[in-house]
Amino acid sequence: MCGGFTCSKNALTALNILYIVVAFILIGVAVYGRASALITNLPIIGGILACGVILFLISILGLIGAVKHHQVLLFFYMLILFLLFLIQFSIACACLAVNTKQQEQLAEQGWKQVENTDLREKVQDTFKCCGFNSTIDDQSSLSCHEKVCCQSADVNLMPCPPCPTCMHKLQSTIDYAFKLCGSIGLFFSFTEVIAAFLAKRYRNQLDPEEKAARAVFPRQNYLY
Repeated sequence: MCGGFTCSKNALTALNILYIVVAFILIGVAVYGRASALITNLPIIGGILACGVILFLISILGLIGAVKHHQVLLFFYMLILFLLFLIQFSIACACLAVNTKQQEQLAEQGWKQVENTDLREKVQDTFKCCGFNSTIDDQSSLSCHEKVCCQSADVNLMPCPPCPTCMHKLQSTIDYAFKLCGSIGLFFSFTEVIAAFLAKRYRNQLDPEEKAARAVFPRQNYLY
């Protein structure tokens, strides 16, 4: 097992560099989401951006503490990681435990909270659906019975069938998103435990250069 001072330092540094890469990915996804016309102004985009920025700041804190072997920075780094583990582990377990009915209720609340009617229209046009979970779209001036969702080529061959609800079209996508978010969150929560353990172990280890200096000057007082 990696138990030496240098090995612990390198492992903690590499782990924080990985966190920085993940933070940049999250920030990039949020920026791309804001630039996309389909999901502009959704609150989840701001949440992704905030998570990326927070993860980046925590990673910088851990990286500086690992490089300089700074006792105070490593202590706060461990404390923040432990609190982040508790929050992320709870959210990941909740995502994996959500059933189909609960997913539908959460998605319906999000659908109703979107104030931009044009955004609903874009979602309905993109996924060829109408309304969220009923045959009548209360949020639109056009009834779902009058809306055409099939391709123009099919209209010439046979009558266009009624538009399906958006919940019916997005059910598998929503379920996959919950399971994916839960799995990724669970994985990274355990990496945070490993990082906190490495920080604790590394914080209590003595730098070989300082140990050699103490051997040469045994009466010299050192502050750690």
